[in-house]
Amino acid sequence: MDKEQLLAGVSLFANLQPRHLKGIAQICTERSYKAGDALIKQGEEGIGLFIITKGRVKIEKTNPNGQSVEIASNGAGDILGEMAVLDGAPRTATVTAIENTDVLILASWEFNSFLKTHPEVAIDILPIVVKRFRETNDALIGIRM
Repeated sequence: MDKEQLLAGVSLFANLQPRHLKGIAQICTERSYKAGDALIKQGEEGIGLFIITKGRVKIEKTNPNGQSVEIASNGAGDILGEMAVLDGAPRTATVTAIENTDVLILASWEFNSFLKTHPEVAIDILPIVVKRFRETNDALIGIRM
């Protein structure tokens, strides 16, 4: 499967036109991680978003007491790190490969540059980002109740 097809299957990019998918595919790089490797570390600068093409990862958050809590696991077709790319804030969780994992990486500066030259793409992805934020917020509220 080529990069454009992979991107089209990712929720964040599902509404994009083929020409925009092609443009984003051209700026993605491929990378492989071995089981146990960290893709993202909590507190670090978000330098890109990750699209899992093969494998599985776990997402863990460390609380102020130093306890690590697994909050999710993700696999092929899932996207990670889009919030840090869009807002520039530090990573909110650690993502570790639990099996050999291949990803596409979309660097923040490349993605932001693409959005500046194609603002209609930002309009297309905004509802998906908001939906994901609402789902996360609802899940957190459910945990606290």
